[in-house]
Amino acid sequence: MKQQPARGRIGSSRAHGFTLIEIMITVVIIGVLAAIAIPSYQDYVRRGYVVDGTNALTTMRANMERYFQDNRTYQAVDKNVPPCQNTDAKTRTFGNFVVSCADADLTGTKFLLTATGSGPAKDVVFTVDQANTQATTSMPSKWSGWGSLCKTAWLVKKGQSCPSS
Repeated sequence: MKQQPARGRIGSSRAHGFTLIEIMITVVIIGVLAAIAIPSYQDYVRRGYVVDGTNALTTMRANMERYFQDNRTYQAVDKNVPPCQNTDAKTRTFGNFVVSCADADLTGTKFLLTATGSGPAKDVVFTVDQANTQATTSMPSKWSGWGSLCKTAWLVKKGQSCPSS
């Protein structure tokens, strides 16, 4: 039997595997994609947090209007208290937000509801009144690009501008 040279027995002369350059290019591509994707994902998650606050105010505003229809006032009547002043915080808690109103904010024909964020939505504060005047009164400074104050709308996404009144 004819003996083959060692080179022929191994197969091809080409080495298998990845070079350092190929691995570094892959790492750079993954890094660039992560640099773009992570901030976008964080903004997407933040939008989910603020929806709790706007939904809370919309729901509580409807409850306040029902209360007004029954009592012809937004203030406490006998043992009936307005929904925003219910002592059971569970009825006023929506996700990361708690809705409340102060006595000074309630008159016979007016109210001001405030949704205050906690946890991941800490420092986010939205308000709405009986005329459905929406306002963003606070936004965390670490949420860059979200704005901070808006007297005429709820800021619910990055880059949203406050409409003029």
